[in-house]
Amino acid sequence: MIYVENLVFNPFQENTYIVYNDKKDCAIVDPGMLFPQEEEMLVDRINSLGLTPKLLLQTHLHVDHVLGAAFVAKTWGILPMAHEGDDFLVGQAKNMAAGFGMDLKENPPAPDKHLREGDIIELGEVKFEVIHLPGHSPGGIAFYAKDEKVLLVGDVLFKGSVGRSDLPGGNQHELIDAIQTKLLVLPEDVKVYSGHGPVTTIGEEKRTNPFLQ
Repeated sequence: MIYVENLVFNPFQENTYIVYNDKKDCAIVDPGMLFPQEEEMLVDRINSLGLTPKLLLQTHLHVDHVLGAAFVAKTWGILPMAHEGDDFLVGQAKNMAAGFGMDLKENPPAPDKHLREGDIIELGEVKFEVIHLPGHSPGGIAFYAKDEKVLLVGDVLFKGSVGRSDLPGGNQHELIDAIQTKLLVLPEDVKVYSGHGPVTTIGEEKRTNPFLQ
């Protein structure tokens, strides 16, 4: 069984996910904490659920999704896992944050392990397949728990929308192609957890998303 907790952080209203199993092992996905009180919120939620963080997963490395990566690494001794296509963003995070008026004390830690299309990430009995989805960023990936019908997509797909493609390394054609050929082919009842906004499903986006018609 898999459980998904969501905390919304930073001025970009970014979704930070805590995904855990029956044994209380958890993965922290896209930690976006900017302020000390947001860091406390994450710690409190993990402690209140009795969880043990085992994995730090990154769908991509845009600044709003990595603001809390250094804190997670220091607090629980786990380093990010991400696609190498986004490595160029790591060293830019502090300056990018400053450009949005955010004070990031240090750049996030570089990925400890690079993930590629088809890799399997295990969290106890739960298995996540890595799906490479370039277009929003070159190294954008989703984590798909097939048996549980859970899909964490970062900023590739939203309820009624898709990710922007005008940032460095973005490509609109690649983005739409990746969504249509790799995500919309999944079962319609798969729950989609996006980097911003509410949960949706594959079926709902196939039927109603104006960018995918």
